[in-house]
Amino acid sequence: MKRGIDLKAAVVVEKETVEIQDVDKPAVHDHDVLIKVKTVGVCGSDLHLFKGTHAFRKLPAVLGHEVAGEVVEIGNKVTSVQVGDRVTVEPHVGCGVCEYCDNDLINLCLYKNVPGTPEWIGTFSEYFNAPEHMVYKLADDVPYEIGTLIEPLAVGIHVINRISTTRKDSIAILGSGTIGLLTLVAAREAGFKKIICTDTQPFNLQMAKKQGAALTLNPLSDNVEEQVLSFTDGEGVDVAIVAADAPMIVDQAAAITKKRGEVGIVSMITERIPVDTYRFVFKELHLFGAMTYESVDFEKAADLINNGLDLTDFITQRLPLRETQKALEVLSEKKEDVVKVIVDVENGT
Repeated sequence: MKRGIDLKAAVVVEKETVEIQDVDKPAVHDHDVLIKVKTVGVCGSDLHLFKGTHAFRKLPAVLGHEVAGEVVEIGNKVTSVQVGDRVTVEPHVGCGVCEYCDNDLINLCLYKNVPGTPEWIGTFSEYFNAPEHMVYKLADDVPYEIGTLIEPLAVGIHVINRISTTRKDSIAILGSGTIGLLTLVAAREAGFKKIICTDTQPFNLQMAKKQGAALTLNPLSDNVEEQVLSFTDGEGVDVAIVAADAPMIVDQAAAITKKRGEVGIVSMITERIPVDTYRFVFKELHLFGAMTYESVDFEKAADLINNGLDLTDFITQRLPLRETQKALEVLSEKKEDVVKVIVDVENGT
């Protein structure tokens, strides 16, 4: 592969406009790994970039951070992976010197580097570089598209790991998109007995039921508060997780959570929404946020998938790289049944 401008990548050039452009091949330093990208996932944060509302990624920018592919080149000091390995990447790198990095909290590092910024190419590219210590091997029998789901699964695992209560009788997940459903999987694997899921899309509720939800509710037609309280004998759930961005969703979470219970927010709600704080005081609720994941969460996600966790049903659309614009529109408009859209980079330029 020659050096120079010879790689194809999906670039958001302006609001809601994607172009396939030639970009420079990423440099490979001593501790770097170069990956030939096979598949990438379309994430909600990609939609924020697509719509021009991302908190810190600015246009123009290469999309993506969910990735699986094959190692094609390694730096001179790389020892843990070899050319030919099938891998995925934990896509953030901390500064290494702040208090958060000192406590293995790269997700909270104020100076972390992430894909799709001037310092690091996004994953919607034919080749993607990553530091060796952020590269995870895939088992030989794990398809690349399933390996791509390790990253969003790590988000769900992190949400569950942020819960402080030891009670695992009941949990409600408000919003059953990709992250909500993978949080359901993480809650199920962690031993929660009764899992309740809500969503406005019937298909997503069917998926939640298939993945083990004991109760599914559509807030457009069901009285969520009444039905959750009835289902839990009037007490409410131990934990409610906000995984969508409806205007009154935090209030709804507080309403269905028992006294001294917990409300967690994983949804990236970028606009201000009203919150009635009285319930938090009256019920002594604990409110927490969950920002992406720690390395321990990513490692757990990789272990689960490498050891046979089947997430095939979550992949609802597959599109080539040249149709990235359509892939984003499918996820944004939800005119068809959709959970996870996978973009095939290798066969799609």
